[in-house]
Amino acid sequence: MPTAPPAATATPTATADLPEDRYLNRELSWLDFNARVLALAEDTSLPLLERAKFLAIFASNLDEFFMVRVAGLKRRHETGLSVRSADGLSPREQLALIGQRTQVLAERHAGVFLDSVRPALTDNNIHVVTWDALSKEERQRMDEYFHEVIFPVLTPLAVDPAHPFPYISGLSLNLAVTVKDVSEGGEHFARVKVPDNVDRFIRVDRLMPAQYRDRYAKTATTPAKAVLLPLEYLISAHLDQLFPGMEIVEHHAFRITRNADFEVEEDRDEDLLQALERELARRRFGSPVRLEVADDMTEHMLELLLRELDVDPGDVIEVPGLLDLSCLFQVAGIDRPALKDPPFVPATHPAFGERETPKSIFSTLRDGDVLVHHPYDSFSTSVQRFIEQAAADPNVLAIKQTLYRTSGDSPIVNALIDAAEAGKQVVALVEIKARFDEQANIKWARQLEQAGVHVVYGLVGLKTHCKTCLVVRREGSTIRRYCHIGTGNYNPKTARLYEDVGLFTASPDIGADLTDLFNTLTGYSRKVEYRNLLVAPHGVRAGIVGRILAEAERHRDGHPDARIRLKANALVDEQVIDALYRASQAGVPVEVVVRGICALRPGVPGMSENITVRSILGQFLEHSRVLHFQSLDEFWIGSADMMHRNLDRRVEVMAQVRDPRLTRELDDVFASAMNPATRCWVLGENGSWTASPAAGEDVRDHQRQMMRRNRSRADLIQ
Repeated sequence: MPTAPPAATATPTATADLPEDRYLNRELSWLDFNARVLALAEDTSLPLLERAKFLAIFASNLDEFFMVRVAGLKRRHETGLSVRSADGLSPREQLALIGQRTQVLAERHAGVFLDSVRPALTDNNIHVVTWDALSKEERQRMDEYFHEVIFPVLTPLAVDPAHPFPYISGLSLNLAVTVKDVSEGGEHFARVKVPDNVDRFIRVDRLMPAQYRDRYAKTATTPAKAVLLPLEYLISAHLDQLFPGMEIVEHHAFRITRNADFEVEEDRDEDLLQALERELARRRFGSPVRLEVADDMTEHMLELLLRELDVDPGDVIEVPGLLDLSCLFQVAGIDRPALKDPPFVPATHPAFGERETPKSIFSTLRDGDVLVHHPYDSFSTSVQRFIEQAAADPNVLAIKQTLYRTSGDSPIVNALIDAAEAGKQVVALVEIKARFDEQANIKWARQLEQAGVHVVYGLVGLKTHCKTCLVVRREGSTIRRYCHIGTGNYNPKTARLYEDVGLFTASPDIGADLTDLFNTLTGYSRKVEYRNLLVAPHGVRAGIVGRILAEAERHRDGHPDARIRLKANALVDEQVIDALYRASQAGVPVEVVVRGICALRPGVPGMSENITVRSILGQFLEHSRVLHFQSLDEFWIGSADMMHRNLDRRVEVMAQVRDPRLTRELDDVFASAMNPATRCWVLGENGSWTASPAAGEDVRDHQRQMMRRNRSRADLIQ
């Protein structure tokens, strides 16, 4: 077990004097987080296409929330499970509150696009248009495009006694159409699916013949004109050609979200890969959890959809304007540098920088540990290079690595394949149950197996979420182990977008711990205690709670420097929260930076008046998990958020950063994030989030401060 104060194994004091209403609802807290994302889209000080991107992120986030969290609540409600949330709400009560708040957010989301972002796009010569707004020449070209490209893939599906209501796939965009038989006079319903294998926005300007392109050309003062026509508008304008001889009475867009929250029923005697593939096939047919409709849909049409789709009226979200604004990722991708954040190029960490006589990463780590901070430090010249050098080094005997999510055409996977083909012992623990990446991870698992990599899928009943890599190297007559433990995935693409930290070390103790961990993951070891690591599901919660309580005890014993700082994606676990309340009651200052969900209620007199909670969102996604116990002089980093799933149902690793050079770097990150002038949102005791500093005050941007620090450090070694 890692060295810990005596209180590390103590049982928390009874919580009788803590009020029952001490927790905020996690689902509503998540909606508050997505509202903060929406606030970035509303911020006119941000570049326009970045605002469009945040509108798309909001929509994509909400889709996943309904597919997983709302789906789980609905399942509990429908099966009669009366388990209440930590704040005392039943599933039914939570669903009602979610529905009300989601409708408000959906209208606000649509309003930001319709009233602010789209007019600003128009002002910058990017036009999102309707069919009626096209010129005669543009319509003619769109007629041709419809017949050449779109019409052949459309399949209008009628609903009548001979044609049952069609299956509507989750997240697909559809047109609900009512047609009237001109000869017989009867009305009929039909569904037309909007193809999802072509771009949602048609670039009219790029499809026009040469003789018309002058009107879109760039001038000395004006960028090239971009004209974007939503695909459903093109299809709607040509419905008469899909239903010849029929009169189009009405048509409206709709979209359904289905339950994607499934659990693989793991049987020790069954192949996990086959079990997962079976469940992935079932996911397509999950029950509906949300129906989005255009706000101009008639009552008659809506009633038909509710009846045929078996959707509760409370699950309907009426949306002004376009449905599914995740399509704005396409708009955000338009080549207009002036409307985007300046490009950021990560720098090579000084420890791995080029010298007159470059050292290998292994040689560097023999001189001391290295802490990298992505995306400010380059992933490709640190983590990726570490694995690639290990694969190519003839003295490396083995590479063992966990893969939770990685990228398409992954250089990490390629390096592991190269290592296996070179005769090294290579073990890859591929978490094929990583939600929404299951299919990709199955593909990588099979590719690795074909190359001779020993592929394992983790432990029955647990997801392996830790981010660890162990390299075993022969050096003369000895064997040395080199390690990487991080907070983020081994994914070169997200490493340029997600903020994460990682520790490189040649510490024999940590190397021995990772060896034991991989033996547990790949074999039948039942080890639950480690020398220098906290490992979930057995050790992370106990280790963290114990240190929180120890910090409180030291403060009561007169240590004036007691303080707790915590940075995470989410803070939900009740035991951790109660321990933080205890620390606050003892007088310990507690500073929390949480990106998303926070169920802790700060600033409550007598309970949490010494706790502050803030949230930072920006150009990069804050993703690192870091804890600091000041009087204990301990910094910890790792993969675990303070949530039940991480602490109870996943394999997670937290590692202590000991080198004072590296802890100073983590201290700088906390100091910048906690600076009173840093732009953030502050959580109040009633659960509301307030932008801070107030309008008109001088503000600093934490992420830009980290960029400047990174550049200054890189300049020093030039």
